[in-house]
Amino acid sequence: MIKKAILPVAGLGTRFLPASKSIPKEMVTVVDRPAIEYVVKEAVAAGIKQIILVTHSSKASIENYFDRNFELETTLENKKKIDLLNEITKIVPADVSIVSVRQPQPLGLGHAVLCAKDIVGDDDFAVLLPDVLVKANSATNDLAQMVKRFDETNAAQIMVEAVPENLVDQYGIVDVEQAPEVGQSIVMKGIVEKPAIDQAPSNLSVIGRYVLPAKIMNILETTPKGAGNEIQLTDAIAALQTMDTVEAFRMQGETFDCGSKLGYLKAVLHYGIEHPKLGNDFKQLIKELKI
Repeated sequence: MIKKAILPVAGLGTRFLPASKSIPKEMVTVVDRPAIEYVVKEAVAAGIKQIILVTHSSKASIENYFDRNFELETTLENKKKIDLLNEITKIVPADVSIVSVRQPQPLGLGHAVLCAKDIVGDDDFAVLLPDVLVKANSATNDLAQMVKRFDETNAAQIMVEAVPENLVDQYGIVDVEQAPEVGQSIVMKGIVEKPAIDQAPSNLSVIGRYVLPAKIMNILETTPKGAGNEIQLTDAIAALQTMDTVEAFRMQGETFDCGSKLGYLKAVLHYGIEHPKLGNDFKQLIKELKI
């Protein structure tokens, strides 16, 4: 079973400037909690028991958020604000641990994943990119289905979603024999980074959710720098394909790119109208604005 997940959070968040100048982009709130909490909860719902943050010296607030705050908890308890107390002490379940490791240099996603090698050890693991929120539309989220498929087949899983064909040149696009049904996996032949519209092998873009075998860490150690003079995870996955099966899993949920400002606003809107306490009032506000 996949019990460990790597969340690379060391990036500078340049797409979210100026806010990310002093606040980690992962800590910008979507309604009433930071974006990264949604990603952590997604991992926990898929059965993950250890979250590994690959972080940077400027991102201490992320680690602090998932730590206990004795002074705040005592204040809330003394003021009998038990609902709030329960909310901040149950951000993650007691049986889930969150640890961190530094990425000393910005050398790419592959390098960020490799930074967690000593913690991952010989275990297979998931990777979740916290820029992207994946909103489930069923009781079992997409990551949990990927984990289940990996457990059944030992084939690495790469989450994909269909994008409009006129936008394929903006994404990493997977090469498959035929598009799988939603919620299903199919053997992947490769990934083409931002192909020309008339040369794209499909319209299935890589989302930022991976379930990978432990051996990919050894591959990453010998992966040369690629695009952007960085160690690319996609290059390591291409090398993995020469020895093992890699599958594309077509997601069922909905994605929000919170690394972009418009994607963030879209997430606030969607999560806001479904908020258990604020949703109805938020819907009313939208009606009053006559959007």
